[in-house]
Amino acid sequence: MQPSRILPDLQASLLCEDVRQEVTGNFIIIGVIGLVRVPQLPIKAVKLCVFNRWTAGVGQFTEQVRLIAPDGNTVMRQSQVKFALKDPSHHAINVTVLTQVEFATAGVYHVEVLVDDVMKLRFPVPVIHQPPPPKPGQQPAPPPAE
Repeated sequence: MQPSRILPDLQASLLCEDVRQEVTGNFIIIGVIGLVRVPQLPIKAVKLCVFNRWTAGVGQFTEQVRLIAPDGNTVMRQSQVKFALKDPSHHAINVTVLTQVEFATAGVYHVEVLVDDVMKLRFPVPVIHQPPPPKPGQQPAPPPAE
């Protein structure tokens, strides 16, 4: 008897600057982001991408990607996409593009990945305020009030 529905596994999830696809179908992931270091706040990220690869499932599913503010509650961006897996040996790749994301304060933001309202992964994205070094002959800037 064939199962009609198996919740898939999230094999990979990466926050990055861009994702491109070659003519062969292979993906190129550009600028994997582990943290965001910025010279000033607030600052806007023109484009952020979340690359997700699902496997080992059967059925139709809804993926949800959310970017959560440092307060742990505020959903800054969210996206949903439907996908299907016909066989556990198949995989599905979804790329979420988040545009004009404003980081108002330093702190730990989070990316959450859910499938059919089941949390599969939640990973931190620290945003660090680091002013540029002073030019020769200049006084160093005072540390930021955080």
